[in-house]
Amino acid sequence: MTEIQDADTGVTEAGQAGQAQSSVSTVHRLRSVLAIRPFRRLWLVTYLCSVGDWLSLLALTGLVSEMMNSYQWQSFALSLVVLTQLLPGILFAPVGGVLADRFDRRKVMVICDILRGSLFISIALIGSPIWLFVANFLVGCCAMLWIPAKESAVPNLLRRPDQVESANQLGLVMTYGISTISGFGLYSLIAGIPGYLNLQGGNLEFRIATIAVMINGLLYFTSAILVATRLPELSGRVSSTRKKDDADKPGFVAMFRDGLRFAAATPLVRGLVIGMIGAFAAAGVVIATAKLYSQSLLGGASTFGLLFVAVFVGLAIGMATAPRLAQRLAYNRLFGVTIVGAGITLVVVALAPHLWIALLTVAMVGACAGVAFLTGLTIVGSQVEDEMRGRTVALIQSLLKVVLFGASAGAPLLVALLQKRQVSVFGHPMEVDATRPVMLGGAVIAIVLGLVAYRQMDDRREEPVLSSLFAAIRGRRNTKGLLIAVEGDTREDTSVQARRLAAALRAEGLDVLLAADPEHDERRLRTMLSSAELAGVRAQALVAAAVRADVVERQVRPALDEGSVVVMERYVDSPLAHFTATSTLEHQELEGLVDWATGRLRPDLTILLDRPVTDGKSIALEHHWRVQRLLSEMAAADPDRYVVVEADGDPDVVAERVRSAVVPLLATRKRAVPEAAV
Repeated sequence: MTEIQDADTGVTEAGQAGQAQSSVSTVHRLRSVLAIRPFRRLWLVTYLCSVGDWLSLLALTGLVSEMMNSYQWQSFALSLVVLTQLLPGILFAPVGGVLADRFDRRKVMVICDILRGSLFISIALIGSPIWLFVANFLVGCCAMLWIPAKESAVPNLLRRPDQVESANQLGLVMTYGISTISGFGLYSLIAGIPGYLNLQGGNLEFRIATIAVMINGLLYFTSAILVATRLPELSGRVSSTRKKDDADKPGFVAMFRDGLRFAAATPLVRGLVIGMIGAFAAAGVVIATAKLYSQSLLGGASTFGLLFVAVFVGLAIGMATAPRLAQRLAYNRLFGVTIVGAGITLVVVALAPHLWIALLTVAMVGACAGVAFLTGLTIVGSQVEDEMRGRTVALIQSLLKVVLFGASAGAPLLVALLQKRQVSVFGHPMEVDATRPVMLGGAVIAIVLGLVAYRQMDDRREEPVLSSLFAAIRGRRNTKGLLIAVEGDTREDTSVQARRLAAALRAEGLDVLLAADPEHDERRLRTMLSSAELAGVRAQALVAAAVRADVVERQVRPALDEGSVVVMERYVDSPLAHFTATSTLEHQELEGLVDWATGRLRPDLTILLDRPVTDGKSIALEHHWRVQRLLSEMAAADPDRYVVVEADGDPDVVAERVRSAVVPLLATRKRAVPEAAV
């Protein structure tokens, strides 16, 4: 966060912070989520269960290999284990969604963890390959009941809707990063026990696998204990309809039918489902053809490994950059755009003639997939109501299993049918591997369904998507001008400093519009409507939104389109902080109202005036510190867009601090703006 200590020293340009600021912003967002105790405990539970999932993959594969005497059966060990884990998702994910929306989610998770732990212990005790596959199938069924309950409960543990994205980032890092390394490392540690203890005799591999399976069961028992004793918050609900008696709730079949009807009738969810189908289909095609594709690049096992490394590096990059892109491009647009981008990049992958081109484009596919996956989870967590969230999560989980299974099975069949072909290019014979046209087919599916999803979910069709996307990549809004907001706790500070900043920028030769004072118009509108009728907080919030909508439409947007610099005091952040600190309104309601009023128009730069107040009544002081804390959190979460200025002191000194911070940031902009009409 950029701080201005005084007029002569301590001035730091926000643009010079670069990657350091971005990392600070990311760390702050993640730490603010981990500071929430219930989420932190659920994160630990996620770690235990994810380690158990990865450990079970290796442990069960090793165990079934030792149980089977036939070499042919041993060669299918991994595939059978994966298949019996994949199949329950096709059958039981919708059931899990209904359970998550109907019953206490904490109880569902505890029961599923106890069942999973018991099943793994039984595998080690019974020692039968048939029971191993049956129990593994049942474990997969429990997982499909556990996941919707857990995922749909996460948003209810957070303080603000904007934390959903950071929570999803942490969950994905834990599931596919930390837990993966821990699970594989734990198995290696268990496998080394006989060597450490110098144990000899007997079937060591069988004992190693048995120990791993037993430890796996204990991990799930530990998770059940933690959820039952340390996470009562998982039982909480947002919707008041959950307070009804069980007799008043719809039946199981009715809830399942309502969930499907909700997904089909809601454009947001319908688009999300369509986009996920396209993304999973393309992913399944890539997974199924990766081995033969690496051979078409004249590579072997090392090339195959490099391709997978590139995909996962791209996924990590995409998940890390998604929040920054979402600041400039709405989630509803970003989701469809990135799926289309993944499809277009997959076309290049299919046509890649050399390994380095393939690695680069595969990483780009992974990055687009990472952005789309995180964006989709964020949309479900922040925009789908609590009573439907479990069934929506379950539907996505079911699609994941079904589409991946179908694509992974169908792609090899297509490759076998097409086989390698000899084609002539400018008289030169060229061998085309069958994986290339199959990948092209997967790319076309992703592009078409991504476009359909975008059309379903886009709520800003009047703005061209390509220009908005390029603006998001550049980190700029799609307008010629710049919007500078002056925010702070007191109207006296923001009013004075907004006027002086506008004058200072005009002196620098910039075309500047000082937008109307929204609070002046608010008071005038309240007088017109009779203040007695506006005693309610909701009425006051509507008045504030109406005034800002009028100012943005009449003054701000036309000036920005003409290339002017617009200075506006108390644009969004200050009113939002005041209403949040004083009212019982949901923060999500206020943010939605602000987005609607301003058309999601956000400032290019926000000057936050930080003035500590020590005088006044205790109630006023408490309100001030609440507002100041909320404003500081907003600034810390997005330091690239904020400049925090110490506002304590003479107004002239404060104005110089503001000018010294802002003018250097606009120096490069001055050459692109027409000569000022002072």
